[in-house]
Amino acid sequence: MEENEKCGCWAVLKRTVSDASKSSPSSKHSPNSIPRVTLLYDSATETRYLNASNRDFCPPAEARLSFDNAPPPPSSEDKNKRQLLKFSFQELRSATGNFRPDSILGEGGFGFVFKGWIEENGTAPAKPGSGITVAVKSLKPDGLQGHREWEAEVSFLGQLHHPNLVKLIGYCIEDDQRLLVYEFMTRGSLENHLFRRTIPLPWSNRIKIALAAAKGLAFLHNGPEPVIYRDFKTSNILLDTEYNAKLSDFGLAKAGPQGDKTHVSTRVVGTYGYAAPEYLMTGHLTSKSDVYSFGVVLLEILTGRRSMDKKRPSGEQNLVSWARPYLEDKRKLYHIVDPRLELNYSIQGVQKISKLASHCISRDPKSRPTMDEVVKFLIPLQDLNDLAILAYHSRLSQQGRRKKKSDGLHQLTYTQSRNIRTSPMNVGIVHRRR
Repeated sequence: MEENEKCGCWAVLKRTVSDASKSSPSSKHSPNSIPRVTLLYDSATETRYLNASNRDFCPPAEARLSFDNAPPPPSSEDKNKRQLLKFSFQELRSATGNFRPDSILGEGGFGFVFKGWIEENGTAPAKPGSGITVAVKSLKPDGLQGHREWEAEVSFLGQLHHPNLVKLIGYCIEDDQRLLVYEFMTRGSLENHLFRRTIPLPWSNRIKIALAAAKGLAFLHNGPEPVIYRDFKTSNILLDTEYNAKLSDFGLAKAGPQGDKTHVSTRVVGTYGYAAPEYLMTGHLTSKSDVYSFGVVLLEILTGRRSMDKKRPSGEQNLVSWARPYLEDKRKLYHIVDPRLELNYSIQGVQKISKLASHCISRDPKSRPTMDEVVKFLIPLQDLNDLAILAYHSRLSQQGRRKKKSDGLHQLTYTQSRNIRTSPMNVGIVHRRR
């Protein structure tokens, strides 16, 4: 017992995973082999795989029996990277005001997220408005799937540290209770700002958020042990007071391929509308699957539309299928820009974002850029100031000046004509002709 307390959550995780593995059938993994021919598909196939809405694409029975996402406990070297706090259930109950409904920040496939307060130097609860504000995520007590995601979050966020990844402060594992404690992100999710707020998110903030999220993904992909996020979407991008973006919810994250392996074979999980079609069709997971999801989020940022929206006409419900033809035609491109921006966007920025999104959602995974390339592409877009509204007013002003000049010319011609007719010399000429 004392040894477990010293090791913190890692010893608990190791014991839990070990016990679970003994009590359930071993899962079968697909061999890490790829077809010699590049997997390509047409628009009809793409639409068929994208038009649905579920977090987990597997049948329930398969989801219950699959252990492919359970991460291995970190090595002893990793244990020292961050000392996570271990909370008691009672401490978190008090910190959230007994998990009262008015403290709920959101709800996902994992469970509810509550707002709470803890003391600065420990796990003790604090009075609302004092100490440190935190977000407490509680696991739905509905079986193995949620517990696996809880383990994945602790494993990955306990080891990974980056300005664009949400900070995991601690955890609680007590009886059947599983909770996680994160830093509180003041402005909530990108999803809320794009789709649920009356005031539209400014273009400059959209670019800032896209760049920060890209940096987070690039960090995951380029580590010594690559990680594939697998659930990149607007609801998992959280914002602080200054609109700095951080990736959250690592429940579906998976260790990427290593060595000479090109992909990971796994059951298909994620969110429809964001998941790459080739992953849905084969279960082959690569970093380019995340790049596709990033491209979808770019489209949401550009258009102000959801990746899947059943309330729209049939041809517009899937964002990728609807937007793809516009991205390839500069004359039609501006028809899909979020109308709530009212021309308050960069003209070059829109062109470049649409070009980048088009590359990210390429049907050929090999044609998609890496996230490092995406970051380099996005950095210069922060400094663009060629707002469409300024160009519009400038054009109106030029048209006004041309019209005024044209009217003046007409007036001058009439006056000159009158003077000529009334001139004494011309009158005499007229009389002599008569």
